[in-house]
Amino acid sequence: QVQLVESGGGLVQPGGSLRLSCAASGSIFRINTMGWYRQAPGKQRELVATNPRFTISRDDTKNTMYLQMNSLKPEDTAVYYCNADVVVHGSMRIFSFWGQGTQVTVSS
Repeated sequence: QVQLVESGGGLVQPGGSLRLSCAASGSIFRINTMGWYRQAPGKQRELVATNPRFTISRDDTKNTMYLQMNSLKPEDTAVYYCNADVVVHGSMRIFSFWGQGTQVTVSS
């Protein structure tokens, strides 16, 4: 029905930057909310909030969300997931979808 595809992850040195993208496609009537989550090894998945190092933005014309990460630290190492609450075409219900995740590794 709806697919979320993350991209932009990889290996970066401490202090570096990465820009993640999440593109939504499929039977989308309306995207209500989109968000970024991350899960580090052995830890629970957590919401990624905008902060002085991380900026979240959306391009609704492209159904795409971005996560600009600057001044990355080793503790930012995690799999980053995209989540969207979507009203699907032909339905009046809101469904929650997840992407497959993209690995971000911060290491020297």
